Amino acid sequence: MPGTNLTREEAQQRARLLTTHAYEIDLDLSGAQEGGIYRSVTTVRFDCAEANAHSFIDLVAPAVHEVILNGKRLDVAAVFRDARIELNHLHEGANELTVVADCSYTNTGEGLHRFVDPVDQQAYLYTQFEVPDARRVFANFEQPDLKATFQFTVKAPEGWTVISNSPTPEPADNVWRFEPTPRMSTYITALIAGPYHAVHSSYEKDGQSVPLGIYCRPSLAEFLDSDAIFEVTRQGFDWFQEKFDYAYPFAKYDQLFVPEFNAGAMENAGAVTIRDQYVFRSKVTDAAYEVRAETILHELAHMWFGDLVTMEWWNDLWLNESFATYTSIACQAAAPGSRWPHSWTTFANSMKTWAYRQDQLPSTHPIMAEIRDLDDVLVNFDGITYAKGASVLKQLVAYVGEDAFFTGVQAYFKTHAFGNTRLSDLLGALEKTSGRDLRTWSQQWLETAGINVLRPELEVSADGVITSFAVRQEAPALPAGAKGEPVLRPHRIAIGFYDLGDAGKLVRRERIELDVDGALTPVPLPEGTVRPAVILLNDDDLSYAKVRLDEASLKVVTAHLGDFAESLPRALCWASAWDMTRDGELPTRDYVALVLSGIAKETDIGVVQSLHRQVKLAIDLYAAPASREALLGTWAGEALTRLRAAEPGSDHQLAWARAFAAAARTDGQLELLGGLLDGNASVEGLVVDTELRWAFVERLAATGRVDEAGIETEYERDRTAAGERHAATARAARPTAGAKAEAWASVVERDDLPNAMQEAVIGGFVQTDQRELLAPYTEKFFAKVKDVWESRSHEMAQQVAIGLYPSLQVSRATLDATDAWLARAEPNAALRRLISESRSGVERALRAQAADEAAGARG
Repeated sequence: MPGTNLTREEAQQRARLLTTHAYEIDLDLSGAQEGGIYRSVTTVRFDCAEANAHSFIDLVAPAVHEVILNGKRLDVAAVFRDARIELNHLHEGANELTVVADCSYTNTGEGLHRFVDPVDQQAYLYTQFEVPDARRVFANFEQPDLKATFQFTVKAPEGWTVISNSPTPEPADNVWRFEPTPRMSTYITALIAGPYHAVHSSYEKDGQSVPLGIYCRPSLAEFLDSDAIFEVTRQGFDWFQEKFDYAYPFAKYDQLFVPEFNAGAMENAGAVTIRDQYVFRSKVTDAAYEVRAETILHELAHMWFGDLVTMEWWNDLWLNESFATYTSIACQAAAPGSRWPHSWTTFANSMKTWAYRQDQLPSTHPIMAEIRDLDDVLVNFDGITYAKGASVLKQLVAYVGEDAFFTGVQAYFKTHAFGNTRLSDLLGALEKTSGRDLRTWSQQWLETAGINVLRPELEVSADGVITSFAVRQEAPALPAGAKGEPVLRPHRIAIGFYDLGDAGKLVRRERIELDVDGALTPVPLPEGTVRPAVILLNDDDLSYAKVRLDEASLKVVTAHLGDFAESLPRALCWASAWDMTRDGELPTRDYVALVLSGIAKETDIGVVQSLHRQVKLAIDLYAAPASREALLGTWAGEALTRLRAAEPGSDHQLAWARAFAAAARTDGQLELLGGLLDGNASVEGLVVDTELRWAFVERLAATGRVDEAGIETEYERDRTAAGERHAATARAARPTAGAKAEAWASVVERDDLPNAMQEAVIGGFVQTDQRELLAPYTEKFFAKVKDVWESRSHEMAQQVAIGLYPSLQVSRATLDATDAWLARAEPNAALRRLISESRSGVERALRAQAADEAAGARG
């Protein structure tokens, strides 16, 4: 039985047989305020290539009442099973199918999600269909290459607003009848309904007028900075339409901030859904606004990459995600008026480190992944598909030239508009415009897994002149269990020569750009070139590779990392140091010392916040256990010192306040948190607003200084959906056996929590300074995880499988327990992948701890 899965072969066979034309979908959501089920009626018209053929349509529903194929009523009990409706004796040519079903609202963020706002007690709905969840709302052929038009008719409660892909019509008797969409894939159709608050505007340029809308719940309306969101959106419209030379392809563009959203956002055509945590209730740093802007631009780029032109099958998911990621960052960096011209710095220090981590896991895969079925793709929205793919595209732009790249993209859109494509379609367009043969490049970069390491090799004379210089490329063995072989690849890189100037700043003296290929690439230099203070490979971050510094450069960087005049080379050196720490090449104690020596000079707030997270992670997981407590004490003291020294009211002050809250551990530090919370202590310029209060409460709860009554008191101050989640996190964080048992039962033994609440409880349950308290749950995890996986939806099961794996129990015993479970449980490929990835994290932590311990022994 197929269950809810679909194989690539089945999809290909169905696509050869069927051509879909139009869906008419009638949904009765009039009872949504009460929840339960709703009536879904779907009529789909399609052609079949053969007479008397057999196929199926997809539907996940608690009940099907009617199936009418070409005027004949079918026996529902005979044709509906395993999320499929069997279609036998199809006509050659035109066919018409009507399915009447009861479908269920969800609280998992999949299908039609229903949320009740505790502020106004009103229900709010939104759909999330990627990858295969449109079938939870209406019967359809759930694969990206069977495009069609979609016409929704929706009956909703009085006073509601209904938004879909087409422009919102005037309702008649609470019925909203939308115009048919252009041809699109099922997974980008959308429906959002409820008493949402709305702000409207338009994009106007050269006679083009596109209606713009922004929506959120009324309880968030006071925090909705719609002008800033519209500004970023208009910048994206300007930049993308110029670069793509293709007008925005849909009739309007709405952005809807919706509750309990699993991802960052979703590119539904003309109706983008975005997690409503991006409506900031409290002060955040500019880094948060930069991330939100990138999300907005990423989804807008998808209107072309993914919605206008869609991959044929999920193995080419990178055609959607890598391009949307690359172009969103490029837009931030280059669009006139952008607040974030240094967006590539953020990319290098955050998304790219995600890619490097993913590419060193046993589940590493080519950018163009082998996707056998839906189970494969559900776990493939990862750092390779997004960040490595975007990195490789950045290199491709450097390789073929920006003008040739975008000229090829323009031809690609014009040729394949509203159609489906494969890798060869895009590469063919780029080959024509660039004149380069990209087949070898594709084979080496898109169709192989793993990461390269670039090292400088040089000889310097006694008077400081470089006598020879080359770049050594290495292809480390792939992780155990990974498929494929290591590959040396062609890299287009820049090399920066940096000197210490009179003001003590590291300033680039020279930039060399060249192609690196093979194991050793000579670097041509003018005779008499004097060795700089720092030689930085992959300057400007053009390529995707781990970079190492030569010994002399490393000494300078260790003393002066914060002195680079520009943010990007600093970010590249920070990233290299972090990668060396994860690889056990730089002991954790030395990494912490490096950060302590340089972070005060780091001006980029996004980099500062990344360093906060990385230092805490390094100490918690990569430090030798015997030295962990001392390092934690040092870090907490540094965070408090920096908090007090930061400019009052600045982003840096807020970032250090959060870092201090996460690290506070001594009685004095925790008393200060309590004082800041109750107003008996203060730091000049620091506003302890709602979200910062919760950060303090959660830490105080985790250390036993705030009990259930204190948590409830704080929740009374913030009786909102966000407050409810924070309270759940704080309760689960309490350092008692009872609190842990209660949290575990609510997530594992029961299955009634909504997705956001389950995530909040898991986040509180796992506390890095509660290892002994959590140790008994290792055995419990392996006893239950397969049952959870097999009995719950993908999103809910994945939260448990990743979030409750005993990652803090860094020991050989955890590896042995994992291996024993993998051997006996026989999990499916998706669950095996997730558990193997977590196991790899423990294995890496053990190696890093050993390296740190050895460094301590050396003194």
